Amino acid sequence: MEKKDDVQLKKIISHAKEYGFIFPSSEIYDGLGAVYDYGQNGVELKNNIKSYWWKAMVQMHENIVGIDAAIFMHPTTWKASGHVDAFIDPLIDNKDSKKRYRADTLVEDHIAKIEAKVSKEVSKAAKRFGDDFDEEKFKSTHPRVKQYLEKINGINERLKNTIESGNLSDLKDLITELGIADPISGSKNWTDVRQFNLMFNTQLGSLDEGADKIYLRPETAQGIFVNFLNIQKSGRMKIPFGIAQIGKVFRNEIIARQFIFRMKEFEQMEMQFFVKPGEELEWYEKWKEKRMRWHLALGIPKEKYRFHDHLNLAHYANAAADIEFDFPMGFKELEGIHSRTDFDLKAHEKYSGKKLQFFDPQENKSYIPYVVETSIGLDRMFLALLTSTYYEETLEDGSRRVVLSLPPAMAPYKVAVLPLVRKDGLPEKAREIMHNLKFEFNCQYDEKDAIGRRYRRQDAIGTPYCVTIDHQTLSDGKVTIRDRDSMEQQRVPVENVKETLRKSVSVVNLLRKL
Repeated sequence: MEKKDDVQLKKIISHAKEYGFIFPSSEIYDGLGAVYDYGQNGVELKNNIKSYWWKAMVQMHENIVGIDAAIFMHPTTWKASGHVDAFIDPLIDNKDSKKRYRADTLVEDHIAKIEAKVSKEVSKAAKRFGDDFDEEKFKSTHPRVKQYLEKINGINERLKNTIESGNLSDLKDLITELGIADPISGSKNWTDVRQFNLMFNTQLGSLDEGADKIYLRPETAQGIFVNFLNIQKSGRMKIPFGIAQIGKVFRNEIIARQFIFRMKEFEQMEMQFFVKPGEELEWYEKWKEKRMRWHLALGIPKEKYRFHDHLNLAHYANAAADIEFDFPMGFKELEGIHSRTDFDLKAHEKYSGKKLQFFDPQENKSYIPYVVETSIGLDRMFLALLTSTYYEETLEDGSRRVVLSLPPAMAPYKVAVLPLVRKDGLPEKAREIMHNLKFEFNCQYDEKDAIGRRYRRQDAIGTPYCVTIDHQTLSDGKVTIRDRDSMEQQRVPVENVKETLRKSVSVVNLLRKL
């Protein structure tokens, strides 16, 4: 029997294809694993997410600017960044199911199950004690919860040590000792853990012989770091300042699954914020708060989000946290906020022989800035919006409808213009209204089928408003505006339609919440 969450994800995948959001890549050739194409509605939603992020990050900050760095970079870039030597996943195969997994993820999922038990105990106690409940005291005194937390800390510490030391045999031992089974088959028959570099490489040159090996970038951050001096000098930027970028990245994910959550080709929205050494942790906390505010402004319930502080820090970080989202497959990473210290600029300075420093006139000295990074997966944000706004409901007349209750500013189309019938001059009037609206809003025109069916189609793609032109419009100059979520209708003069829509669908409404 399928779990409810699996059914929900399958519904999302089916809906995304049926309504032109996402298609398997090269589907007529049976597709390409873990690669997807965004359809006519998907690309609009994707562009709206990008626009909201860019405006919030660049337009709303005087000290943050954007770039668009090339995908191909000098190969030494990736040696300096550590990707050539350290961008490696520890993989393990199950001998019975023939499925491959990231070994560290299997352990982290096991930890998550124990954390769920802790949450369950805390919820039960909170209901029992009401306003007098002290969560921290409960966790430190309840015998079973204390045992769970000690177990979590022990596993985390051992996982950290195995990753840092590269002791793959101990990682295999940890999986065995914890009794971790294959999530699909339940088998515990594991192979040894092996390392696998995730970077794609290709040749730069006209012939393979003698051509230089280069890489498809596995992250956008390095394009920002190598342009630090160019941006700082040409923009006369003063510390603290940020550089933002949206771009495609490529990772040879052997175990990519869960729809667009983990893909081989995806997009990142990243900002690297350069600060004075010693001030990085203060800015780290500020950016954690700022980024959560950006998410919550969309109107998605707060309980869908949580922070997860990293216990196992990357070699370049002195603090790191994920904003996790409650996807159908559970809480998973959506965005990372990292205090990267001066690792990247220092490494590129060493390998390039160029000084990557900032001269501080107030202190009359030069220094390598520290960096606070915010990095969000665009495709994961797309999936978060799809999964959190998709719902089915039965109406009073017994009929059912499927709705994407997307925030109006994110919806692919802001308004659908619908003549009630295809005659009596209604299509002509509808076209006239459509022409007036399309300069400001992404509109869709639809005159096929009964008006109820057309409403259902717009509900399914997330269009927040439908403007219906009927016979009365020709005499009183008013149209009916239907709200997607409430299905309420109001009569509005044609000349007021644009202003009525503008109040509800503009991204400015989101930006003002920040």
